[in-house]
Amino acid sequence: MARRAALVLTAALLVSSALTACSTQGPASGSSSGAKAGSDGTITLGFAQVGAESGWRTANTKSVQEAAKKAGITLKFSDAQQKQENQIKAIRTFIQQKVDVIAFSPVVESGWDTVLKEAKDAGIPVILTDRAVDTKDTSLYKTFLGSDFVKEGKSAGEWLTGAYANEQGPVNIVELQGTTGSAPANDRKAGFADVIRADDKFKIVASQSGDFTRAKGKEVMQAFLKSQNDIDVLYAHNDDMALGAIQAIEESGKKPGTDIKVISVDGIKDAFVAMTEGKINVVVECNPMLGDQLMELAKKVVAGESVPTRVETQEGVFTQDKAAAALPSRNY
Repeated sequence: MARRAALVLTAALLVSSALTACSTQGPASGSSSGAKAGSDGTITLGFAQVGAESGWRTANTKSVQEAAKKAGITLKFSDAQQKQENQIKAIRTFIQQKVDVIAFSPVVESGWDTVLKEAKDAGIPVILTDRAVDTKDTSLYKTFLGSDFVKEGKSAGEWLTGAYANEQGPVNIVELQGTTGSAPANDRKAGFADVIRADDKFKIVASQSGDFTRAKGKEVMQAFLKSQNDIDVLYAHNDDMALGAIQAIEESGKKPGTDIKVISVDGIKDAFVAMTEGKINVVVECNPMLGDQLMELAKKVVAGESVPTRVETQEGVFTQDKAAAALPSRNY
């Protein structure tokens, strides 16, 4: 009888425990995630970076690392080398390590639901930085921190339509896209196209991915120069590709910024130098210094505080006449 009573008591305790666990599961985005800092109050952040494909990305990584140290947050860092499978593996490792919060810049937009649900089921909140994901279930992440890439594309298109307002046309454009399937590539292309389609004199005669790298940007631009007899404008989705393309333009005997107008996105120091030299006509800024904002958001979501579903960075558009004055303040 004593043994039977003990078994009944044990079963009752297990049911009570299960009911308590169900009542404390993490709710939807904007509410408490159920995550808790370590016993000493230290927050552990798992950060899965895209890679080191550009000067922008290098600056972004440095910003995150320095901000974590300043905020007293333990950072577990992973470099995905621009491969989605590496990022998914890193996120699963962070889940196994029971970090307090996960942040990552997705290599591409799609294919994240399964691993993000694993993080949610483990009670670990997720913050998207720089790039968004394509999912119908927005409860899989707490917030997005970064730029409006569509707006960046539109800003590039608005500069172009203004610069050629009095030209009869046609205006032949070649486009260096970013990594295929990535949010900045998709959105910068869409925003730019949305603006220029209002005037049929603007024609994108060639468009191909340069994978956000300087070497690939040069390679693709060389192909454009061979296949297209008349190129008026280069629109590059980032500065590194633009800088690589400039090398190809110069090697072909043409003058970048004059014979071929160059529009770029990011705002790294090398691009500003190129603007002062007349080789880039305009740069649409995309700010990589997200570290401090990320640490603030990490602390809030771990504490269960409500956060906005989207936090945007402040950015500008720089033309050649502004480049020299702005160059000394570029810290990346």
